[in-house]
Amino acid sequence: MERTLDSEGSGRVGPRLGSGPANGAALHRRDGNVLNRISQGIFILLGLLVLYVLGRALFANPSVFIQQVLNGLQLGFIYALIALGYTMIYGIVKLINFAHGDVFMIGSFTSFYTIATLNLHRWVTWVLPSAPEGLTIVLGTVTVILAAMVVSATVAVVIERFAYRPLRNKPRIAALITAVGVSFFLEYYGALPFAYTNNYITYPRPFEVEVYSAGMISPAVIVAIWVIFAVSVLAYALLAWRGRKGALQAKAWLRHPLLLFGLQFGGFLAVVLTLAGVRIETAGRVWDLSVSNVTLVIMVASILLQVVLQYVVSSTRLGMAMRAAAYDKPAARLMGINVDGVIAATFALGGGLAGAAGVLYATAYKQVHHLMGIIPGLKAFVAAVVGGIGSIPGAFVGSLIMGQTEVLAAGFISTPMRDAIAFSLLIVVLLVWPQGIFGEPPAEKV
Repeated sequence: MERTLDSEGSGRVGPRLGSGPANGAALHRRDGNVLNRISQGIFILLGLLVLYVLGRALFANPSVFIQQVLNGLQLGFIYALIALGYTMIYGIVKLINFAHGDVFMIGSFTSFYTIATLNLHRWVTWVLPSAPEGLTIVLGTVTVILAAMVVSATVAVVIERFAYRPLRNKPRIAALITAVGVSFFLEYYGALPFAYTNNYITYPRPFEVEVYSAGMISPAVIVAIWVIFAVSVLAYALLAWRGRKGALQAKAWLRHPLLLFGLQFGGFLAVVLTLAGVRIETAGRVWDLSVSNVTLVIMVASILLQVVLQYVVSSTRLGMAMRAAAYDKPAARLMGINVDGVIAATFALGGGLAGAAGVLYATAYKQVHHLMGIIPGLKAFVAAVVGGIGSIPGAFVGSLIMGQTEVLAAGFISTPMRDAIAFSLLIVVLLVWPQGIFGEPPAEKV
């Protein structure tokens, strides 16, 4: 206790004004804010340094830089399919399903056995021996992807039913620890000799790789895709204008899957094919850009699956039930919605997308092993957080950012540091923009 003067001037003994617990809490808050500002400043400086390095690389050799951007798109579209599962499950159950990356691994191995053991990618030749080779490849590849999606969706539903549902009303930390346990179980069960083995296995692609560069892509194809994109943009602008005028039907058409597919498919594919298929020359140097059919398949499959998912969520009864369950599960039950069934369907959708991503990832990088889901799963989770976890467009945009970050860091900064730079993106977002790009800020409670 310290001696202070009261209003009468007496030497009464008592606590000094402002030295109580409230003042200590304010001091701690101020110190915390200062540390936050310092952390943000450090990461902003590091970000500016990274941008400076990338800018120098762009001006020094633009063709190599743009080629790396195209490679980053390939990786980003794969991450998008995994991230969509994370964000859908979190949006409804508020659970970070750390076993999701291992469902991705199961999809890869399912496609491996479908191709290597069952030879199912050639089933068209069994039915129609004289079928065109192109038709055989397309239908065979689609069959492999669908098989992986079905198996992965089934595994995801089984995980939800026996691991997560019994903990639905328990503290969240219990479900989170269970998710980590399920992840370890799938990884090391897959390492057993009678399962997937612990060896690195070369993946047999369902089709041969072809690389396209300047002069190898028909100008008519490029023009046609640009026309699709232009028509989609004009249609979207017209419908948006009519929607602002109060036309309800126009607002509904804005979410039509054909329009969304035209915008995404036309936009991305037109730019990629133009860069790779048109001879570009600057300052006397020809841009030697190329794109493989693997990249094109990944882009088309990823965009198609995302558009189907957006249609399911926004325009079907299941999607309406999913949105209701995400908003208020007790109220959804009172309205007659089978919330447990909706959650199981959400796990099935997320698992199916992860299975498709596993096929595309193995096709691109030609190798499968029992731990292959750890790093892609974690990076897809970071991408979902960057975009705003719970937001489907956010998961897509965050995944493209993550793909570019990883590939550009490996190409122009440091290959061993690419994972560190990619994961530091999560720290930057949590410090500067905690809710993510498309996430909603937390509401203030009065």
